[in-house]
Amino acid sequence: MSSTPRNCRVGVDIGGTFTDIALDLDGALHSTKILTDYTAPERAILKGVKTVADMAGIALSEIGILIHGTTLATNALIERRGAKTAFVTTEGFRDVLEMRTENRFEQYDLNISLPPALIARADRFVVRERIDATGKVLLDLDDASVAAVVEKVAAGGYESVAIGFIHAYANGAHEIAVRDAILKRLPGLSVSISSEVSPQMREFERFNTVCANAYVKPAIKSYLDRLVVSLKEIGVGCPVFMIHSGGGIVSVESASEFPVRLVESGPAGGAIFAADIARQYGLDTVLSFDMGGTTAKICLIENQVPKTAKTFEVARTYRFRKGSGMPISIPVVEMVEIGAGGGSIASVDAMRQIRVGPHSAASEPGPACYQRGGKNPTVTDADLILGKLDPANFAGGAIPLSVEASHQAMSDDIGSVIGLDPEASAYGACEMVDENMANAGRVHTVENGKNISDFTMITFGGAGPLHAARLCEKMGISTFLVPPGAGVGSAIGFLKAPFGYESVRSAVFNLSNFEYAEANRLLEAMKAEALGFVEGGLDAGSPVIERTLFMRYAGQGWDIPVPLADDNFDPASAETIAALFEREYERFFGRAIEGLDIEIVSWSVKASSPLPPVERIPSVAEGNVVPPGKTRRLFEASQGAYLEAGIHERTALKPGDVIKGPAVIVERETSTVLTSSFKAIVQHDGCLLATRI
Repeated sequence: MSSTPRNCRVGVDIGGTFTDIALDLDGALHSTKILTDYTAPERAILKGVKTVADMAGIALSEIGILIHGTTLATNALIERRGAKTAFVTTEGFRDVLEMRTENRFEQYDLNISLPPALIARADRFVVRERIDATGKVLLDLDDASVAAVVEKVAAGGYESVAIGFIHAYANGAHEIAVRDAILKRLPGLSVSISSEVSPQMREFERFNTVCANAYVKPAIKSYLDRLVVSLKEIGVGCPVFMIHSGGGIVSVESASEFPVRLVESGPAGGAIFAADIARQYGLDTVLSFDMGGTTAKICLIENQVPKTAKTFEVARTYRFRKGSGMPISIPVVEMVEIGAGGGSIASVDAMRQIRVGPHSAASEPGPACYQRGGKNPTVTDADLILGKLDPANFAGGAIPLSVEASHQAMSDDIGSVIGLDPEASAYGACEMVDENMANAGRVHTVENGKNISDFTMITFGGAGPLHAARLCEKMGISTFLVPPGAGVGSAIGFLKAPFGYESVRSAVFNLSNFEYAEANRLLEAMKAEALGFVEGGLDAGSPVIERTLFMRYAGQGWDIPVPLADDNFDPASAETIAALFEREYERFFGRAIEGLDIEIVSWSVKASSPLPPVERIPSVAEGNVVPPGKTRRLFEASQGAYLEAGIHERTALKPGDVIKGPAVIVERETSTVLTSSFKAIVQHDGCLLATRI
């Protein structure tokens, strides 16, 4: 073991199927994948950290920092596996969670089915109080109704309580008072209030967000407490930080209090990973494609920065349409996420059509080929049957796969139902999951006004490189990149994330009567909040402060983001802000509107550590085509037939080497499948640059 202090950092990503560990020791990367332990997720982390430390030849005490992201909160919301939670709201607003926004995400579907509310009506309680949109108290908090609710919560055996009052984003005093009353009666209870979790206007989104925070808070807090203690017990005494949905790093304590901010933490790491590759290659229009064992995530990276938003939806249930999911109003790396991963289960529906997902075999019991008790056919089983995976070398040989078990599962659940052999069933399952992902990518780019064929795909995750070529064929994309360490891409992304936190609040200011002094006070308070969350994580040097206004013409129903310089406002600022807004409005919609007042409805202040400069990767001269060491049968979907594909070890390739499809480039954590329409050139940093032939 080394006795010299070294720069050792570990990234840990818990997914629905695998827990990915990446250790960076003085620039050298060591990684592994461990099956996720649902009973005690920290056990997989401890095992994985020990494994990579042994690979690197260091003692556990030499680890200097551990950065963690997880989909545990996301999965708890999707699968409705959270704490027994009560919701306390203003009298008259008990059914906001049920009524939603009254938007029909599919206008002509007469049998439209809305996603059920996270908190059932029987668990929602009301108190008499009222605050207006300016924060003025219209009706004082009624002590009798508060006392009655406190007793109902005590009698109900709830593990957690969410409090969301109308217009609490403007004045949270009543929420704080009710929280104090509950905690006085029930000191150990977990309580979340909307004015702290998500102080933004639009009550449905805000109420849903505080409910989601309360719903997952007990389990996430318990898990994080156990993790920190368990790491110390095995000798890892370094600070532990969490990646949040906006792509920054915060303390474990902050994450425990606001776990809803972890909902997209794992996928955010993947987007950071893709953005870092985009910076190295100078790519301005990138589609990040992350396919793991349970879900697939697609994100736009424009000008080398992941696209972000202040709201997003978990688990869209209707053809990826906006409005069909669970809205969460927190700063987030914007992406579309669907139940399409290696463990996604294939089945036959009532119309005798093959369907894939959203249910997953996950790690327990896992796909049928894992031989761990799983009987349902999954995407991994289909990939194995079609020749994309080597049964003796999956996860570096740690998990031997059974082709026979995959054939049996396909035959039992699909083939016997619609009269197909296992190979045809596997073909149908793969085509269905690929089409689902391609459709999600098309919808995501169209929603953002982009043409998907203009993008370069950067793919990672255990299953991403297996499916990337076929997705590119379906979406009309001509180029994709597979970075080194793609199988654990999100965990590597954690190591490249800045320490950062974004404060978002709603406060309406009209530019015709702009109260600049009050606006300065608001921004200073938000800046102090953001800096407070990242305190202790910043290295020497000044933090980067980014300010964004969310603005609209008075009377409009929605707003657009307007970047703002980090300066104080003065009496002339209203004119400057108006000009910035009109420029952005023209960029979004083609022209500005004359004669209308302009208003700011929400504010964002983000504090983060500066990103280190990256070295641009120079282009590599195309060398000779590398002959394969061996071949195996690989099913080519575009031709509907098996072809002989070359098998190449990625570690044996050198810059300039050319691999022509059909081929499979294998490595420990994933494999890259090249169809006949693609060739790959190995780059100086080890990236595989695949282009259409």
